[in-house]
Amino acid sequence: MSTPTGLLLVNLGTPDSPKPADVRRYLREFLSDPRVIDVNPVLRFIFLNFIILPFRPKKSGEAYEKVWTERGSPLLFHGLDLTEKVRARLNGVPVELGMRYGKPSIADALRRLIDRGADRIVVFPMFPQYSSAATGSALEVVYHEAGKLWNTPTLDVVPPFFDHAAYIDACARVASRTIEGSGAEVVLFSFHGLPERQCIKSDPTGNHCFKSESCCDALVDANRWCYRAQCLATARALADRLGLPAEKRIVCFQSRLGRTPWIRPYTDEIIIDLAKRGVKRAAILSPAFVADCLETLEELGIRAAASFREHGGEELRVVPAVNAEDFWADGVVAIAREAAGRGL
Repeated sequence: MSTPTGLLLVNLGTPDSPKPADVRRYLREFLSDPRVIDVNPVLRFIFLNFIILPFRPKKSGEAYEKVWTERGSPLLFHGLDLTEKVRARLNGVPVELGMRYGKPSIADALRRLIDRGADRIVVFPMFPQYSSAATGSALEVVYHEAGKLWNTPTLDVVPPFFDHAAYIDACARVASRTIEGSGAEVVLFSFHGLPERQCIKSDPTGNHCFKSESCCDALVDANRWCYRAQCLATARALADRLGLPAEKRIVCFQSRLGRTPWIRPYTDEIIIDLAKRGVKRAAILSPAFVADCLETLEELGIRAAASFREHGGEELRVVPAVNAEDFWADGVVAIAREAAGRGL
């Protein structure tokens, strides 16, 4: 007897609305996660309740307001559209979307899969590169919620797909639409940042990460969990696929928070430096995100583009995420089937 299989797509999450109260609720859940702010619990409590929550919800709400649509949060509706397309391609296999923070929750998504008869669930974290703050946190909740069920389903997890041909090809197809004919002198690969300490903690040997400038130039056993190493691997594969020579591409990291060292170089500083050096036209993409969200639409598409112009640049073109493109839906199915084997 074959075991009925379901597919759970997992992403980070979004506030219910741009209103400060909804943003505050989301930020409280997100930043209370010890995998996100991995410091002493007392320090995390102080940072969250006395520095972030009194001021950040209003500012973040204004940013969300700029990218909110009639369908709501872009991250959510792109995820739902992708879920529908994957469901159609899998022809009868139950497919659900669950968010680590906010709605639809992972617990509700698991329950819907169980109600559809799934005894085995393939979990697909929609984070191309592994980080404890995203992938690790999402999987922790999946395991916890599945473990609460009396009949605990079998779980199979899709590994990080940072250099999988299906993802690289999908990114390249989207990027080429924006880059070709743009006159871009430089193409930036901007990934979401992480504190350096989180990369160091991912090194099982304790003597590789940040021990040399070339520590992430190749994937080896010591950096197999390293977010930065996987980001650089994505950028190399995608740049090669796009035919971008080394002198025309820059890898950088955005969205830093707090004063501790984060992975460098910083996107906002690179953009200003390029404009001041006389670069007039550039393109930027963020292959850390499979769906457009606040970080791509507002941080890059609005603030970064404005900063580029303010410092002498003319146009910073932002490449969309793969979102719910048909060829990305095909890619999701291919990656999931490759990881899951039987049943999909």
